[in-house]
Amino acid sequence: MSAIPSTHPLDRPIWSALTTRQRALAEGGAAARRFPVAIAPFADMVDMSAQSFAALGDLMSGPDIVVLFTPDAVTAPPAFKVLLAETGEQMIGAPVESSLSGVEIVTLGVADVPAMIALTELTKPGPFSARTHELGTFLGIRVDGELVAMTGERMTPGNYTEMTAVCVHPAHRGRGYAQALLSAVSRQIVARGEIPFLHVFTSNLSAIALYRRQGMEIRCRLHITVLQKQG
Repeated sequence: MSAIPSTHPLDRPIWSALTTRQRALAEGGAAARRFPVAIAPFADMVDMSAQSFAALGDLMSGPDIVVLFTPDAVTAPPAFKVLLAETGEQMIGAPVESSLSGVEIVTLGVADVPAMIALTELTKPGPFSARTHELGTFLGIRVDGELVAMTGERMTPGNYTEMTAVCVHPAHRGRGYAQALLSAVSRQIVARGEIPFLHVFTSNLSAIALYRRQGMEIRCRLHITVLQKQG
């Protein structure tokens, strides 16, 4: 088995996270690792060998899916079904300061999980499960008691922290909620001496434009692959 060459931790952010700051959460071993299903579907392998794919398959059961972020396109063996193969932009940098008068940003917790899941199911920002909030701090905005916007922290490869679940209820867009939440989450990341980054599908031009206006830059393009075991 040939190990992943020494590269920037963001080149393979999932593997980097599961072998550094989030290794205590990792399921698997030297060949393949994944987050627990209830936390996130992300996984990666030490290389793309048949042995590593077999180890990845051993971590999956039933209808489980895994999501890989890799620098190169994934060619999966016949034992796997490719459910999605797209590209995403990895963007890095601290968004510009942004605040909203009269709007309170609150920290979300276990009691907010049903509302967080409902918001992510409506807005589709990416995978969000019952325990995703355990990966970091999630912040939100409520209007008349309803959670209408949120953003939080997810993967932590090396000295980097991913911002995730950037979502705003369709009825409340255009009010600057996403910008304010990105700024707030970014501030807490930077305050810890870490560097914020995020992922966005290459096709999501409006989100990329938003993040650019916020002062973030595209670092690289990654391949996003969703796999499921055949049968």
